Amino acid sequence: MKKIVDDWRLIYKCCSLYYEDDMKQQDISDYLGISRATVSRMLQKGKESGIVRVEVINPVQFSYGKLEKALERKYGLKEVVVVESSPLDTKTDSISRLYEKAALFLSQYFKDGDYIGVSMGFTLHNVARTNRAFSKENHYMFVPILGGVSQGTVSKVDVQANQIAKKFGGTYTQFLSPAVFSERKVMEYFLKEKSVNYIFEDFKKLDTIVMGVGIPQSGGSTLIQAGYLTKEEMDQYVEQGVAGDIALQFFDKEGNAEPFQQFNERVAGMTFPMIKKIRNRIAIAGGANRAEAVKGAIRGGYVNMLITNNECAEKLL
Repeated sequence: MKKIVDDWRLIYKCCSLYYEDDMKQQDISDYLGISRATVSRMLQKGKESGIVRVEVINPVQFSYGKLEKALERKYGLKEVVVVESSPLDTKTDSISRLYEKAALFLSQYFKDGDYIGVSMGFTLHNVARTNRAFSKENHYMFVPILGGVSQGTVSKVDVQANQIAKKFGGTYTQFLSPAVFSERKVMEYFLKEKSVNYIFEDFKKLDTIVMGVGIPQSGGSTLIQAGYLTKEEMDQYVEQGVAGDIALQFFDKEGNAEPFQQFNERVAGMTFPMIKKIRNRIAIAGGANRAEAVKGAIRGGYVNMLITNNECAEKLL
């Protein structure tokens, strides 16, 4: 004789009452005229047989997926990665999580044979210092997109290509030039030297560029500490509406670099027009305070892929 617990019609009805109608097991027992133990066994059988499927959705990741798509649509970006930043996190925890996620994304994005340009600064320096380890058997070529020799180097963060190559595998080249010259003509003469100008051939081979987005501030900046410009010059640029910098070149909130041409033209490396020709232009930047700089970088066409956190992403929207 067929056992009541094997009655599929009854199992389905039991599961429907419990999961769809939110009835308690005792109420189902009374309603169907069966024991509560039988109700429990039927609910378990409903799960095991596939009548009931339990799906747990992470609401944070779900909302970030929407954030990513919204940003991609609004700004015409190829790809956006949003990393969680909890209000309970310290600033260090939040930014460390961003660097870890950026390192993981880049390790999956790079392909053998790629020529990858890297900027200077704390962002890439800290990506290279993350704890996650990656294969060293990769065939990448990392190319610094601006000079990295400075008398006032801050925390040894000027030259990144060697650090990034050590992190992700592959090889690197060097750009043995000051990052900023006192005069454009001096820089132009210097860059004609054979021991330096090979870098421009490497620039032509780049598939991807990875960059941080700086936020120049009046009265204090690593650019001042590194000796790239004076406090008075920085204050002047802030008054002119500077929003951010990429590869040491300034732009305003609309991405316009023209007001800062006097400084930008003295930076030895890839110019903004050169950067805009690269197929994949990845920026790593987090925090609500960088939203305006990121927006300007996107509007200027210097960035078409973004790795950020929810604070910056929400501000961008």
